[in-house]
Amino acid sequence: MQSALDTLAEYSDNPSSFLALNSGNEFFRDDRFAGACAYRRSGRYTLQFGGPFAAPDHREQLLDAFAEHAGRRLVAVQLQREDAELYARHGFTVNQLGASYAIDLARFTLRGSRFVRLRNKISRARRAGLEITESEPGADCAALDRLDQDWLRDKGRHVKELRFLVGQRTGPLQSHRRLFVGRIEGEIVCYINYSPVYGSRPGWLHDLSRRRPDAPPGVMEALNATVIERLTGEGAQWLHFGFTPFTSLAEEHEVPGASRSFARFARLLATHGQAIYPAASQLEYKEKWAPHAVLPEYIAFKGRPRLGAVWQLLRATNSV
Repeated sequence: MQSALDTLAEYSDNPSSFLALNSGNEFFRDDRFAGACAYRRSGRYTLQFGGPFAAPDHREQLLDAFAEHAGRRLVAVQLQREDAELYARHGFTVNQLGASYAIDLARFTLRGSRFVRLRNKISRARRAGLEITESEPGADCAALDRLDQDWLRDKGRHVKELRFLVGQRTGPLQSHRRLFVGRIEGEIVCYINYSPVYGSRPGWLHDLSRRRPDAPPGVMEALNATVIERLTGEGAQWLHFGFTPFTSLAEEHEVPGASRSFARFARLLATHGQAIYPAASQLEYKEKWAPHAVLPEYIAFKGRPRLGAVWQLLRATNSV
């Protein structure tokens, strides 16, 4: 796992690349090339996370080697624009799937009229007695597990916890992440897990977050605002809010050869797919912070898009 982490730190320019290290993923390597491809199996399909995490001169060759290894049922998700163009050149059908959002910490401020409502929510949470601390790896496990259970139960008995495209707060790599918790009268009412981001917009990824159903309004915003102050003081450059499917879809983001039928399908899910993925609520939260960067992200199919491939992706994310 340390080898995979070193590969990401050296070659990745994907703000969500740390998620490639989630449990259940595997890594393909070829001794001829510097780098690796992260993937997992679902049914008869191979689902790749991100593009080739490789030295610039080896990206194309590593993609070809991995595509040969994976076979014709290969789907790659959360590709960046440069990845999307690479896959399109290599015969994949590539479409925008959504976007990720980020703020430049050097420019970020909560001053001004556009943030009045956000500041009010933060103030309300702090008046309720919210106290925020950074948790050491392995600490508060029982309390955090109970919060996870309460959070999921509140979503409804048919809702399952998402995976694959979201992060984790357990395992040996938690020491590389940062977990901040919010307490009221000593009880944990919320937390946010942040993962490291490498590449051209280095910093941290606002990744996994949970809130107790009875927590006062504004606790998540107050927690994140406090962390922003901490990260800015430490000299961090960017805070990323991660990928949200079916958001910021635009024709100008598509690459040559994109599937019109898949583009229509993505727009349909953007309008009616809340039961599959909570994109609207995620986007609302991210837009509160007025992101400086909105980065389109893509899905690539080896050959034409297949319904079976989409189904297996939904299964892998636990959306169905």
